[in-house]
Amino acid sequence: MEIWFLILVTLSVAALLRATLNLLSSAPNKKSLPPGPLTFPVVGNFLWLRKSFSELEPVLRSLHARYGPMVTLHVGSRPIVFIASPALAHEALVHRGVIFADRPPPSATIRLISSNQHNINTSSYGPTWRLLRRNLMAEILHPSHLRSYSHARARVLNILGAGLKSQPGGFVRVIDHFQYAMFCLLVFMCFGDGFEEKQIKQIQEVSRRVLVSQRHFNALDFWPRLSKLILRKQWKEFYELCECQARATEQSREDGNESDGDWIVPYVDTLLDLELPEEKRKLEKAEIVSLSWEFLNAGTDTTFTALEWIMANLVKYPELQDRLYNEIKSVDGLPEGRGTGGLRRHPPGHFVLPHAVKEDDVTINFMVAEMGQNLEIWEDPMAFKPERFLNSGGGGEDSGFNIIEVREIKMMPFWVGRRICPASGLMMLHLEYFVANLVWLFKWGTVAGEEVDMSEKQEFTMVMKNPLRAHISSRN
Repeated sequence: MEIWFLILVTLSVAALLRATLNLLSSAPNKKSLPPGPLTFPVVGNFLWLRKSFSELEPVLRSLHARYGPMVTLHVGSRPIVFIASPALAHEALVHRGVIFADRPPPSATIRLISSNQHNINTSSYGPTWRLLRRNLMAEILHPSHLRSYSHARARVLNILGAGLKSQPGGFVRVIDHFQYAMFCLLVFMCFGDGFEEKQIKQIQEVSRRVLVSQRHFNALDFWPRLSKLILRKQWKEFYELCECQARATEQSREDGNESDGDWIVPYVDTLLDLELPEEKRKLEKAEIVSLSWEFLNAGTDTTFTALEWIMANLVKYPELQDRLYNEIKSVDGLPEGRGTGGLRRHPPGHFVLPHAVKEDDVTINFMVAEMGQNLEIWEDPMAFKPERFLNSGGGGEDSGFNIIEVREIKMMPFWVGRRICPASGLMMLHLEYFVANLVWLFKWGTVAGEEVDMSEKQEFTMVMKNPLRAHISSRN
């Protein structure tokens, strides 16, 4: 208890001094920020800093009702502007996309994990970011290459199906199976297919340990020097985890490339010959590690989270499941647009990764979930109605709706503009593939005496507070 009291006092004094200096040095013509609640230098900053974005969400809704579509909070040492209006988001991210395409200065842990911002999500908007994103889009995510991974998807579906069938009595806790299956698929795409289950689980364990450790540090990353001084043991352990991650990457390259299958070049191998345009050099080992694990982590949690939410709705509403099964039988696959409904109602992230304007000390974020549930856009927005998005000319509420539409914003689970998620097509492909096959192979029902709880909880993504338990039976 004493050390945490010491940390609190030390950080409070540091924050007070910094706020006082900022106040004394502020110029009269400093750009005004959108309105927000009165924030005291120390108390106010700590009030928001100790909360996750999921805890801030109901607070922000009430603030938006009071102040309008843009609200400013001082979180730590930086002001953050939260935008809930789809029209303002469209203006910023589409019409003025170049201005708002940068990232705020990274925290100490993000700087370490990203090898000093040498990955796609954290890179500043510029030549290095363009190179890394273009390589990903032209290689592993190119439509022709995605088709080449059909055997990887089939292999993972067999792994997933066998895992579900092995559960006694057909009672399954789906999150464990979905998470492992999606991680398997991303490992195959990143490193190759020469892996056994034990090797994949070892890679997955390293991944989770690094993510959990990084999350624990985030609350103190606004004062990195103090946190490194006070939490020296924890920082030492974190550095050791990063070294373990680097070793796992090297071993995975060797194991994955032992495959005898007809595979295209794995993602990690596409990084070896890249030359950074501004620095005129090839990627260093740490940068390749950062990009590889960005690919694994960004694609795993978002996909298995969305998959669990979709299946939870199909368990909760069996009439939708029956209708979907009949549609799959008639068209030999999942009807186009069926995966979109789950992403509107349950986006894996309720906020985008922070945006920034160059040479401006303000962070900007956009409320993704709020936009997807806007009463002015969506009729009965809290309902799960996948038929809204049918592209078959059925006259649905949003027949023909494009999830990455640039003419207007109705929802933005993959973000919008220059920083739109480059793997949106991959995620939609995986969701549609696995939802169609899971409904085709199994009949999904509730566990006797239990109801499907749709409460949410923030982890790395917005997950089910009480993970889905279902009773499955083979349809064949």
